[in-house]
Amino acid sequence: MITFASEMEEIVFKSKHYTAYQSDRVRRFSVEIQGRKIAMSFCQLLAFRQKVMAIDIDAHFDTERNPHGFDILTLCNGEHLFILNTLEIVDLKIFVEGIFSLSSVGDIIPV
Repeated sequence: MITFASEMEEIVFKSKHYTAYQSDRVRRFSVEIQGRKIAMSFCQLLAFRQKVMAIDIDAHFDTERNPHGFDILTLCNGEHLFILNTLEIVDLKIFVEGIFSLSSVGDIIPV
């Protein structure tokens, strides 16, 4: 567990580039992307998932559709801006799927 501002957050899921934390006490999630920790409500986390899953990974392998191999991701009404390459996008998609699949398993199986 990691302590931030006198509240306890535990790691929900971690990938090569990203980490997700959850704080039951204040009912929020935090996602660490490129060294920045972003606090999100559950609704914002759902919007984040929708945004990430809408990224067309096939376009990264087509030089006509995405010649540079980057995507720009904005979060929390444009408050955060990230420029991600192909490997980071693939990892982000796996990361988001992991957050939600582990959350549903934790609800079914008591830990």
